[in-house]
Amino acid sequence: MAQPGRAVFLDRDGVINAAIVRDGKPYPPFTLEQFSILPGVPEACRLLHGAGFYLVVATNQPDVGRGRLDQSTVEEIHRVMCVRLPLDRVEVCYDPDDSSSSEFRKPRPGMLLHAAQALAIDLSRSYMIGDRWRDIDCGHAAGCKTIFIDSGYKESLRAQPDFTAPDLFAAARLILAVDRGS
Repeated sequence: MAQPGRAVFLDRDGVINAAIVRDGKPYPPFTLEQFSILPGVPEACRLLHGAGFYLVVATNQPDVGRGRLDQSTVEEIHRVMCVRLPLDRVEVCYDPDDSSSSEFRKPRPGMLLHAAQALAIDLSRSYMIGDRWRDIDCGHAAGCKTIFIDSGYKESLRAQPDFTAPDLFAAARLILAVDRGS
């Protein structure tokens, strides 16, 4: 029987693409024209994919559930993102709030657990990279190592990440260094 795979779970807005920051708080792009992949992201994805990690985007998109953003726009952004980056899967939660009815909205681990089951991923050998407290809490809840991308938002972490990095490229290099050391 083959050994389960490893994954790097990636938050989308602020990690893969530029978030729209207003009053110290990040927001998603509302049009395809606003979607801009951050510098170093393609190289980081190629490094991680080349090292044998599945790349899975796990993103909350609550503005769809709130009626402020069309789901078709989000899907078009994801189509373009998947053409430009070597991603294996995109998990999206459209639920509008943190209600107990959603097991998929981060900080709950449902998106990671769903992808892990679908791709036979060993979560204990995987990483969650994000720029908000919800991402770090989600990664911990799923049993992953966590890397916080500090974008200077006006919100505090609730749990400490395993690592901190300035961007996805630095996070990828960190993962590869840790991987070589184990």
